[in-house]
Amino acid sequence: MQNLIRTVFIFLLFTLVIVAQNKKFTMEDVVVNSYSTLAPTTLKQLQWLPNEYSYSYIDKDENTEMLVKGFASSGKKAQLVSLETLASKLEEYLIKAPKNFPKIRWMDDFTFSFQIEDKVFSYSVDDEKLKILASLPENSENVTFSDDNKIAFTSENNLYYVINAGINKRVTTDGQYGVTNGMSVSRNEFGITGGIFWSPKNNYLAFYHEDLSHVTNYPLLDISTMPAKTKNIKYPMAGGISPVVSLGIYNIYKKKTVWLKTDGQNDQYLTSITWGPNEKYIYVGQLNRDQNHLRLVQYDANSGEKVKLLFEEKDEQYVEPQHQLYFLKNEPNKFVWFSQRDGWMHLYLYNTNGQMIKQLTKGEWIVTDFLGFDRKSDFLYVVGTKESPTERHLYKVGFKDSNFMRKLTTNKGTHKIIKHNSMRYFLDVFSSRTIPKVISILTENGEAYGIIHKSKNPIEKYAIGESTLFSIKAKDNYTDLYCKIIYPPNYNRNKKYPVIVYVYGGPHAQLVTNSWEYGRYTFWFKYMAQHGYIIFTLDNRGSANRGLEFEQAVHRRLGTKEIEDQMAGLEYLYSLKNVDPDRIGVFGWSYGGFMATSLMTRTEGAFKVGVAGGTVIDWKYYEVMYTERYMDRPEQNPKGYKNANLLTHIKNLSGKLLEVQGTMDPVVVWQNTLQLTKKAASLNIPLDYYPYPGHPHHVKGKDALHLYNKITNYFLDNL
Repeated sequence: MQNLIRTVFIFLLFTLVIVAQNKKFTMEDVVVNSYSTLAPTTLKQLQWLPNEYSYSYIDKDENTEMLVKGFASSGKKAQLVSLETLASKLEEYLIKAPKNFPKIRWMDDFTFSFQIEDKVFSYSVDDEKLKILASLPENSENVTFSDDNKIAFTSENNLYYVINAGINKRVTTDGQYGVTNGMSVSRNEFGITGGIFWSPKNNYLAFYHEDLSHVTNYPLLDISTMPAKTKNIKYPMAGGISPVVSLGIYNIYKKKTVWLKTDGQNDQYLTSITWGPNEKYIYVGQLNRDQNHLRLVQYDANSGEKVKLLFEEKDEQYVEPQHQLYFLKNEPNKFVWFSQRDGWMHLYLYNTNGQMIKQLTKGEWIVTDFLGFDRKSDFLYVVGTKESPTERHLYKVGFKDSNFMRKLTTNKGTHKIIKHNSMRYFLDVFSSRTIPKVISILTENGEAYGIIHKSKNPIEKYAIGESTLFSIKAKDNYTDLYCKIIYPPNYNRNKKYPVIVYVYGGPHAQLVTNSWEYGRYTFWFKYMAQHGYIIFTLDNRGSANRGLEFEQAVHRRLGTKEIEDQMAGLEYLYSLKNVDPDRIGVFGWSYGGFMATSLMTRTEGAFKVGVAGGTVIDWKYYEVMYTERYMDRPEQNPKGYKNANLLTHIKNLSGKLLEVQGTMDPVVVWQNTLQLTKKAASLNIPLDYYPYPGHPHHVKGKDALHLYNKITNYFLDNL
């Protein structure tokens, strides 16, 4: 009898496990829950305190959110302030209680700042005092702090600053439509993420000035009004007039601005803006419009005069500076420079005379992050791909002993590292294909000080098919192409399955990594796998983190090598007995939209169904900075532009293709896909099209549910 009871119990337990792991994804899961309940749990706003060996994050209990401090060496934790307490103090300033803890920035070990509405506050966790630091204009942007907590910001394209909760001081007066000050320039290319640069001792404010007045006005149609209105943006198209960028330096105490007297053409690019440690000099990377000649130049910060050219970098295809200079604290006349000059992104040591002292890292792998030096400058710490292009690890590299290099992270996968200013401790945010998220503390020697957070598998109750990560050879039988496959749950090796190829394929993106994935695309893949589709992804040449030769293979011929590599992936799929070769589809967005449309029109019907979003159709309609790096100007490369132009290939469409686009897209303008629909109509080629009125480059909000249902049904109905 006991054996019978035990057998029944085991059977019921086994049944419960099967049921628990058999949950189906809904479209609401894909669109609404993909970044919330289905994402791994984490420590919100995790960051180190400036000096103390402690970190902070936002915790939450049943009642309120709480700012918590953890001690690196002991593992102890302390509650600092609750959202409820903060909200009660904000009432004095007539500020409505925020729903979530505001984003904070530590000013020192006891005081943090944050912005609510148009006010910037500081809060002391020591004496529990809330102070106002600045009252900003309603439309202010780009709030930037100096090291001593001065504040600079932009409003209506002009630059302002404020000191000690005083009156907002105006630096520029010429800001208007087409002229900006203190804002990001060159459409955020070349590693540019902002336009305000405080000096190390906080006496000067360097800032970008961008003149787009001669750049073409491009109309975006707003149909929310009656009648509809056009909203003009400045959009510099390939081969057209490019913005003119300059750099101003404002002396806070003299209240005077000088402009760098940069040599070179007006349409050159200015990047890698870096202050010298003593504030006497500022360094600028000057890249010509053809993007094949970079000059690093030193300027006098008080006069704006050029001091000297430090060095030059040239490349037949392109040079792409993406980083500032990193000066050594103990030797302020030396700095670290990122360069791909040997074909791989590595670090080089220079002095301020422009002499290269030595190469700090080397090999057929890339440095993705430079974290800094230890206290004695005996070692530097980097994150890179030395183990595998699909992984990221933390390394300790000898500065004086160039032969020393030690991997400090152990688990295979992707390690995101948050450094402490002292370089004695690191926060290691780790994930892999099988581990959602583990956050640990590491010492400067790689010793683990314990786990401070571990996420449960947020989709453990769902029916998930097997997924694999692997590589195949390109057509040259030499180049590795990394791939991943998601199989349907209850996969039957004797059954033929349709395949959806998800593609991006463009520069600065890598889809195949050994990391835990979540988000709308990821859960849509799993949703479609539950509906009986195999999902396949391949990173073709041109994509990121594989070295310069791999990335530059697409130069002047976008869409050619990428197709060749994607077809190598297709040949691999054909070799699998469980793949139905007559039922292969493709989906992509942005550059992936260009690739999906290219694969539908340039592969002789290899793909039965395609969905493309935000698609570049003709590269001459895309922005100057990006397009000319990879394609040169239209007049310099007419053959390359013609071959990549999908208007010349739409005549070859034989399968079902759906194009979707936001009608107010400021990135890939609407004209691209409208031109495609016009060409298809003139050739009597059936093409499905769906515009999303009012949306930019990506469809967001409640309309995203419609979008994903539409994409899903298009594959379900046609593949």
